[in-house]
Amino acid sequence: MSTDGPGGPPDGDPERIVILAHEKFPERAKTATGVMRYGDQHVLAVLDRDSAGTTVRDHRPDLPDAPVVESFEEAYEAADGDLDALYIGIAPIGGGFDESWRPDVRAAIERGCDVVAGLHYFLADDEELSALAAEHGVDLVDVRRPPDDLTVSEGVADEVDADVVLTVGSDCSAGKMTATLELLRAAEARGLDATFVPTGQTGIMIAGWGIPVDRVISDFTAGAVERMVLAAAEDHDLVLVEGQGSITHPAYSGVTCGILHGAMPDALVLCHVAGREAIHGYEDTAILPPGRLVDLYEGLAAPVHEGSVVAGVLNTSGLDDDDEAREALAAYADAAGVPASDPIRFDAEDALDGVLEAFS
Repeated sequence: MSTDGPGGPPDGDPERIVILAHEKFPERAKTATGVMRYGDQHVLAVLDRDSAGTTVRDHRPDLPDAPVVESFEEAYEAADGDLDALYIGIAPIGGGFDESWRPDVRAAIERGCDVVAGLHYFLADDEELSALAAEHGVDLVDVRRPPDDLTVSEGVADEVDADVVLTVGSDCSAGKMTATLELLRAAEARGLDATFVPTGQTGIMIAGWGIPVDRVISDFTAGAVERMVLAAAEDHDLVLVEGQGSITHPAYSGVTCGILHGAMPDALVLCHVAGREAIHGYEDTAILPPGRLVDLYEGLAAPVHEGSVVAGVLNTSGLDDDDEAREALAAYADAAGVPASDPIRFDAEDALDGVLEAFS
């Protein structure tokens, strides 16, 4: 994993991996499902002791299928020993390492597999695992470890030749990474020269580069994002930056603001989950109406670099009926005053149209 900038497609065959998601697949395994949907990796199995004996498509028909097994050893045998890496596909609140995972991580190392994790607990700093990795000649890749040479923003991201778009949200886990990657797919399908700037551990695992802004010293958050935008804009016309958190989130608003001011986006895409009325985990904090959020994001951006909310993305997965989902989309678009899409249930075309019209 690199912090230098986006590269081309991976050389050679896709990395053959197993994803650890014990007790959380799929609902609370955002990293696992994100890598499976968008990554270039070939997923041979998912580890979840609670769902062992099922398959991925028993739970998520929209994802590539693979067996769900109880242990790494079982996955290794099912893959005939042809595995490259174990990915930690879950990140508990606080990003800690669950000791119940250690036997699987140890087994992966002993079988010659790298281990890739997006935790705040760095596997490379674990004495036992580090020594074992050195003994077996494998890498422990902590994608949440930021580079050592970060500094403050110079306020120059608005000088790039590329058009810069940032996804923002009404809450955490509101679909910002999904929206960014679906906009990327839709833009590329139209022949546009677009790229993805990952700011979280899942995006970094998917793209193979990036800086995890939630691990960066707060003074350097905007500078880290600025660095990535400058790198991405060197070779691409449309830069799609993955947002984090929400400007109204009691815990994570600082990260959101740092990304907003560091990226200096020309356009914003507002993401929301249909039916969610309060900040997840902070139910006494209500989610503001879309129009209020539009005003807040645009007002906060303006003193540094003016950017407008030009599109919306609504996650309608909680609605059973497509007609009900379309009604919710129409209401959301009307409330926000911008075109809106659900790129998973339908497509990203209306949201992408809103983005492109802002630059026409």
